Amino acid sequence: MSAPAPPRPRTPDDPPAARASAPTPPWWRSLLAPVGSGVSVLLAGAAVGSVVQGGAWFGYALAAVAVVVLVGTLLLRTKPWLVAPGQLVALLLLVTPLFTGSAVFAVVPGPDAFGELGTLLSGAGDQIHTGIPPVPASPEILLLLTLAFGVLTIAVFGIAVTAESPAAAGVPLLCVFAVPTALDEQLLPWWSAVAAAAGFGVLLLVRGERLRQLPGGAAITALAVVGALLLGSAATMVGTAGRFDAGASGGADGSIGLNPFTSLRGQLNRPEPRDLFSVDGLEQPTYMRALTLQRYVPQQGWVAGRPLPGVGLAGPLPPSTSGPSTEATAQVRNLGFRDYWLPLFGDPVSVNGPSATDWSYDAAGGIAYANRPQQEDQWTERLRLPTPSADALRAASGRSGVDPSYLDTSGVDNRVTAIARQVTASAPTPFDKAMALNEYFTGPNSQFTYNLQTAPGAGGDALVEFLTRGRTGYCEQFASAMAVMLRTVGVPARVAVGFTAGQQGPDGRTISTSDAHAWVEAWFPGYGWQTFDPTPLTDGRTVEPQYVQQARAEAGGANGQDAQEAPPPPPAPDSAAPTPGAAPTPEPAPGEDAAPEPVARSSGVLPVVLAVALALVVIALVLAGPTVLRRRQTRRRTGLARAGGAGAAGAAWAEILAVSRDHGVAARRGDTVRTTAERMITGHELEGRGRDSLVELGRQVEASWYGGRLPEPGMLDPLVADVRSAITARGVPLGSRLVPPSVRPSGDDDAASRSGVTGVLLGAWDRVRRLVRSRLPGRTAPAENADETPATGQAPASDDGASRSGSHRETPAR
Repeated sequence: MSAPAPPRPRTPDDPPAARASAPTPPWWRSLLAPVGSGVSVLLAGAAVGSVVQGGAWFGYALAAVAVVVLVGTLLLRTKPWLVAPGQLVALLLLVTPLFTGSAVFAVVPGPDAFGELGTLLSGAGDQIHTGIPPVPASPEILLLLTLAFGVLTIAVFGIAVTAESPAAAGVPLLCVFAVPTALDEQLLPWWSAVAAAAGFGVLLLVRGERLRQLPGGAAITALAVVGALLLGSAATMVGTAGRFDAGASGGADGSIGLNPFTSLRGQLNRPEPRDLFSVDGLEQPTYMRALTLQRYVPQQGWVAGRPLPGVGLAGPLPPSTSGPSTEATAQVRNLGFRDYWLPLFGDPVSVNGPSATDWSYDAAGGIAYANRPQQEDQWTERLRLPTPSADALRAASGRSGVDPSYLDTSGVDNRVTAIARQVTASAPTPFDKAMALNEYFTGPNSQFTYNLQTAPGAGGDALVEFLTRGRTGYCEQFASAMAVMLRTVGVPARVAVGFTAGQQGPDGRTISTSDAHAWVEAWFPGYGWQTFDPTPLTDGRTVEPQYVQQARAEAGGANGQDAQEAPPPPPAPDSAAPTPGAAPTPEPAPGEDAAPEPVARSSGVLPVVLAVALALVVIALVLAGPTVLRRRQTRRRTGLARAGGAGAAGAAWAEILAVSRDHGVAARRGDTVRTTAERMITGHELEGRGRDSLVELGRQVEASWYGGRLPEPGMLDPLVADVRSAITARGVPLGSRLVPPSVRPSGDDDAASRSGVTGVLLGAWDRVRRLVRSRLPGRTAPAENADETPATGQAPASDDGASRSGSHRETPAR
């Protein structure tokens, strides 16, 4: 090797070493990438608006994203390895006070808070599996969305900001579309594709070192948004059926679905009612039934089960009632209803219009159903409207012909039974019991009031609360309570869900979301299921059958109303507990085993959600780990180089070698500093300032190692900054950004030539092996800064000239 030239005096023609440090970028540039990651998540998440009612969900999503971004930005400046775990803890501290009432110190979750969160998440699962989009923004759904947006932001932040790989962060952003496409068969609205394209563009553009590319990048992103707009208007790619809905009010948000009470709440709480049906030919107002609820589950309420196997909807239909009736024909035009259920009036005789292969009719339940949500444009129904008299229903006796499951009261609180028996104490027949309970809720002396804003009950205790203290609710509470109470006094009962008769206009009746309703149907031998409505509506929408009007007219006067006084609740505090020796739960009725089992509301879902969140955090840590290690190396080396003195030259040169290796040009074993510098100049096509700075840095390294001339403070870091900027200007491969090859210490030639995951694993093994060997007797621990000195035995013993007694030779690169 040729001996290096001695250090020459610095001249005005040597600007790289004499130049002052590059100006520090403005502080706000460091915030662009974190803020951009949050904005991209919110834009991509705009698709959620097509499957969740209202805009309340966005506020919760915004709060989750803001907290995660803020915590991540703060931790990134101090302990990068704590970013993902810290963000997860912050997210948990956010949802605890928002969705629970038992937090420790108002924000810290305890066992009770975890139980509440688990119950809400379990309820969210029920609503997702049984609801029809757009689902109401219930607390369960809002909690799920808050956690989902928070965890997604953690993943995107880890990949785009911590690991500096914004392009790869587009993969978790695709997860946003998994939720709406899973909930809705219809394709997503066009604006969801536009927002997602804009979000990904923001993710790529909003980076401090790329601001000079902002005009061109913004133009490309704008073209992508236009392309997404055109694609969204014509294509059928996102979703499972149908096409993109270009209307502002798309979506079958009038559906009942499989979680009917949740849907009822959403429809009745809509800011603006939406028309669902236009009905002609039906002069007598009557309720429009969508489905009936047979099963009452303690702690959960009435649940929808799978219908019994039925007959095809085409042709004559088996009757579900008997006795006197009138016939009518109704022409129904569908204005926006899409569901598993086809709403029908009264007792249908025949239905023409819907597809005969898609729809079936269950006479026992009185419902028409399909295997998947559908929207029929119109249909014509011939129907019977039962007209039994009050006396005829009083005379009906016996229980033959009814499924015993309609009398099931398993798990009903004893206080409910006591109230029902007290209300019906003077009622001799099943019909009189039904009327007594109906008047208990709707009669002149009733202590119950109708209020649309009342929160729904959540089980047996809520039912007791409604009957004894609250006494305020809407159709869900009233129908649920009366049906349960009828069963406790021996009258078969079920809950029907559908719509009231709507509003009569010059062109027929119009039924809207504001007409969504629930009522009670009681069974009488020889007559079948008859309607009772215990909800005290005051807007004239209640339809009173002939037998109800007759019974009220017969009762009349004060004597008829005395029995309707609300009785005080039984004082026994222990009556809520099941009595010893109570009858076991009856076996399911024939056909009931086909119904899906109710999901128990427990905290068992929370561990699963936390496990998924933890898995995502671990993935983010794994992806960001190599980048965090590389940043630590960079900060340590640049700090040593900036300080000057012993070790500065080695640290500066080690950092440049690492930058070059990360960008595809690795130093070869045995190459000298000058040879390596020439190799980097050629490999990276350096010229101008970058090339001059690299040459000067090589001179400074040689002068420090073999000339005894230690760099002064601030001399080397501008050179390192210039060379790094020149090398990185050409971009970095995605694989090298996620797993920088330089994070693995150099080993033998085979190991040194490996990169990616294999290189990281080999590097970790090398570190463990060296650590173990250094602890063995007779072994010498490796130098602390071994990676900052040449790798071969030709390196000097120190930077202070201790090895200068040897011949001056060109220093190997590593």
